Amino acid sequence: MDRAALSQRNAFSQRVRCGFDQGAAAYDDHARLQRAVAWRLAHQVRALALPPGPMADLGAGTGLVGRSLAQQGWPQRLRQVDASAALLARNPLSESHGSLLWDLNQGLPDGLAGAALLSSSFALQWLDDPLLQLERWCQGLMVGGWLVLAVPTARSFPEWRTAASYAGVPCSGLPLPAARALESVARRDLRLERCDRLRFSLPCPDGGTFLGQLKAIGAGTSPTAPLGPMQLRRLLQHWPATGTVTWEVLLLSGQRAP
Repeated sequence: MDRAALSQRNAFSQRVRCGFDQGAAAYDDHARLQRAVAWRLAHQVRALALPPGPMADLGAGTGLVGRSLAQQGWPQRLRQVDASAALLARNPLSESHGSLLWDLNQGLPDGLAGAALLSSSFALQWLDDPLLQLERWCQGLMVGGWLVLAVPTARSFPEWRTAASYAGVPCSGLPLPAARALESVARRDLRLERCDRLRFSLPCPDGGTFLGQLKAIGAGTSPTAPLGPMQLRRLLQHWPATGTVTWEVLLLSGQRAP
């Protein structure tokens, strides 16, 4: 990669981190879907026969997955890994389970080599190259170790794409990875136990409310240039009056094959 491209990637990663730092105080109040999916992931983890070894939640944020596990009676320690110091400061598991301030664009930290469990929810899509990092996560597991993952996919937010098309403006949201590509990468190293694409329709009165909710939790960052005021006005005027916003979330769990 040339210096200009590397600098651009580093700048985007920094903007992502700053966005979540700024939205940390509001994250738990607004991240309703993230909380619900974290509960589902925790339920999957509880059913696994895990080998002894390091366990971590990648992109743990305020600890939604680990807190869900604790509420479901799971006794293990799950290290909390995130690039946002502000989110980890609001994570009640940071002290008791251990936390690590780490940019996952750099791959896995040394202490997680040969992990028995890696979980991650709503984090992979923020990395510069989600497919490359997913491959590293799979290969970072010990043989018999497990990956349990949730990530929003490219088929999320059709309302946004429709509005942008009718308004004649770019769709300026974060480009999300395709579910099929993620599944293909995971199958190279894992025996998949679960691979489901779930669709959620969340109530939302209009596009302005939805975009405001993303910004409130720090999830409004995109490598695409932001719309100008006139473009944004046209986008919101053409937003479908469905009263909902649709997410597609890939839930995947798999065990590292010999």
